[in-house]
Amino acid sequence: MIVLKATQEQIISSLQSVAGIVERRHTLPILANVMLRKTGNDVQLTTSDLEIQIRTTSALGGDSGNFTTTVGARKLMDILKSLPSDQTVSLESNQNKLLLKSGKSRFSLQTLPAEDFPLVQESANFGPAFSVPQKTLKALLQQVSFSMAVHDIRYYLNGILFVAEGKQLSLVATDGHRLAYTSATLESEVPKQEVILPRKTVLELLRLLSDKEGEIHMQFASNQARFSFDGKEFVTKLVEGKFPDYNRVIPKSHKNSITLGKSALLVCLQRIAILTTDKFKGVRINLEPGVLRVASSNAEQEEAVDEIEVDYSGDAIEIGFNVTYLIEVLVNMNEEMVRMDLADSNSSVLVTIPDNAFFKYVVMPMRI
Repeated sequence: MIVLKATQEQIISSLQSVAGIVERRHTLPILANVMLRKTGNDVQLTTSDLEIQIRTTSALGGDSGNFTTTVGARKLMDILKSLPSDQTVSLESNQNKLLLKSGKSRFSLQTLPAEDFPLVQESANFGPAFSVPQKTLKALLQQVSFSMAVHDIRYYLNGILFVAEGKQLSLVATDGHRLAYTSATLESEVPKQEVILPRKTVLELLRLLSDKEGEIHMQFASNQARFSFDGKEFVTKLVEGKFPDYNRVIPKSHKNSITLGKSALLVCLQRIAILTTDKFKGVRINLEPGVLRVASSNAEQEEAVDEIEVDYSGDAIEIGFNVTYLIEVLVNMNEEMVRMDLADSNSSVLVTIPDNAFFKYVVMPMRI
């Protein structure tokens, strides 16, 4: 049976949308495979890592009929990438193998039975569905995802907090040293739902979401989230645990504030970061009326200093930061201007966008 017959471009597009979560090495060999389920003329592709499951359905030609098997996802992807994009590719079932034909090329691929493929058991009690434009969710994720923890023993920090309430969707990420908060308005009201999406899920959503028009539909259960967009269905386990109270972390009454050009500050910080060490990324910022001075030094007793002229008339403040935390927030901002609210050398700094109440970034000072 010819399971599918289409151009390399069509097949690779469908496969790429599900193959991102497939690990090359896994304790269960079948999890390195993609499940192909042929129903009529449509082919459904499914991958899983036991935590996340992604499924997409495409009309990819071939014989009409029903057939199911699993085949190595990365291997199939590597073969397809090596073929010309306009070439027709067919996959034929042949006993326990799949025969891939394209031009004069032939590949015989080992399969594993589909009944052994561990599908994620979907929750029976998902909450009400709600939608946002894909590009809105992608922008929100980009604004906070860099603040997620990586392999922190406080596992609830290795992800992003999603809070949907009324007509507002808020996303929060923190690694304990900094916190990023952003929100957007929903079209319709939803009852309060609060979940923590795992880090891998966040990164996969960022990869798959489009900047074009189109909605993403979301539903949350107590232990799962489900996303539907562009013909894909994405189900993921949630992180269990209590996320820190982010409202207590965001400063409300810092008396000194400065607004300056994002590009000038970013270039200055990147320049000064050259003389920091890999382990110790500390820079000193001195803020005085009319001037912002940034300085760094390292174990070789090298030093760097740079100044920016600013419109500031508040208190003189000297404060230390991990320069990476400041650079990352600026790199992920699209706006021209940035505002910083400060109290003193021992208090966290609030970074916001002028005239935008939706985004807040808090970074803790460090001793230098």
